[in-house]
Amino acid sequence: MSDGFDRAPGAGRGRSRGLGRGGGGPEGGGFPNGAGAAERPRHQPPPQPKAPGFLQPPPLRQPRTAPPPGAQCEVPAGPQRPPRPGALPEQTRPLRAPPSSQDNIAQQNLESAMAKPQVVVAPVLMSKLSVNAPEFYPSGYSSNYTESYEDGCEDYPTLSEYVQDFLNHLTEQPGSFETEIEQFAETLNGWVTTDDALQELVELIYQQATSIPNFSYMGARLCNYLSHHLTISPQSGNFRQLLLQRCRTEYEVKDQAAKGDEVTRKRFHAFVLFLGELYLNLEIKGTNGQVTRADILQVGLRELLNALFSNPMDDNLICAVKLLKLTGSVLEDAWKEKGKTDMEEIIQRIENVVLDANCSRDVKQMLLKLVELRSSNWGRVHATSTYREATPENDPNYFMNEPTFYTSDGVPFTAADPDYQEKYQELLEREDFFPDYEENGTDLSGAGDPYLDDIDDEMDPEIEEAYEKFCLESERKRKQ
Repeated sequence: MSDGFDRAPGAGRGRSRGLGRGGGGPEGGGFPNGAGAAERPRHQPPPQPKAPGFLQPPPLRQPRTAPPPGAQCEVPAGPQRPPRPGALPEQTRPLRAPPSSQDNIAQQNLESAMAKPQVVVAPVLMSKLSVNAPEFYPSGYSSNYTESYEDGCEDYPTLSEYVQDFLNHLTEQPGSFETEIEQFAETLNGWVTTDDALQELVELIYQQATSIPNFSYMGARLCNYLSHHLTISPQSGNFRQLLLQRCRTEYEVKDQAAKGDEVTRKRFHAFVLFLGELYLNLEIKGTNGQVTRADILQVGLRELLNALFSNPMDDNLICAVKLLKLTGSVLEDAWKEKGKTDMEEIIQRIENVVLDANCSRDVKQMLLKLVELRSSNWGRVHATSTYREATPENDPNYFMNEPTFYTSDGVPFTAADPDYQEKYQELLEREDFFPDYEENGTDLSGAGDPYLDDIDDEMDPEIEEAYEKFCLESERKRKQ
């Protein structure tokens, strides 16, 4: 034994001479570590004789299941299975220590687990969806906001809270005006029964329309509707009269407001734009049923423009431009009917401001654009007569929707150019947009489609016979 362990592992392998006990020859059993057959570990059985010529297939192994917690995964000693194809030789496998009592217990647990594989069954989830479930709405969404006003103002302790809630709702959802204004007016008719309540209602609407720029148009529409549908008419005046009185209070301080600080001017500009919306939307019915605008607002807007141009600061001039873009066409038509030239005076004053005032360059550009807009009849295009054909001479929008083409040099041209026909013909020849076809679709290029040329108009004999048979059968069924 000592001779076998004195050599290096694997020394003397393949030598023909006997190496004595523990050698690598036939006498020593061929172990690489020099151990003889007598010194083989107890847990390792002697190798089984191999069948010459083929390897025995491995037996079916048990399914891999997880061993119980705490169980060892070592495989204890037992009868050795035949080697599998491609497995390492028996001599190169590492040796293991003898099994202990704990290993025996772990082996038994592992064998029981392998003998009874655990099958995990996924729980079946039952759906709670139902066709009878109520319709889902996101939080904070209401399919019809008028539902909150169906009970009137019972949920509101004061008139101001009810009106303010409705005004905020119109500010956020202006599209609901048509569907909810009728219910709102009916509720106000049941609540607003005194002069103080009507005055409070006017003040709430005025403050909302002048404090929120986007509400000026909606506030003017609301004022017009309530002026025709509120039934209360006290001695102090109806809704429209009280509204105009409130506007007159702000109008009387126009000169001081136009010269005031930035906050005062901003509040004044909001009032000016709201008055412009009132002039466009507030309707006054005459004794004969005709609908007119308030002339007093027309006079007020003219004086407000004078106050703004008398103090040519940038924000005042910007407010004047906004007001004229909003109401310029209507004001000019009304002044022309009365034979007045107020719009001409305003345009002349704008030109003087552009030349003399120390306003910014951008504001001067806005004023010049406004003068240009007025020279084009405020952007309005009168439709041509139905019996008159539109031509480039009588319709300024004749070439509006015409496409733009480019020459070979990249120069754009449209149908409005005098040499349009020549450039367009040159473009067609250069790009070769259309093949050589006549108007009736005849191909003039020569050769046609080879696939279509191969198609024969005559039917095959079998198809022709089947078709005749089909016709005869149809005729026979028709006569029956």
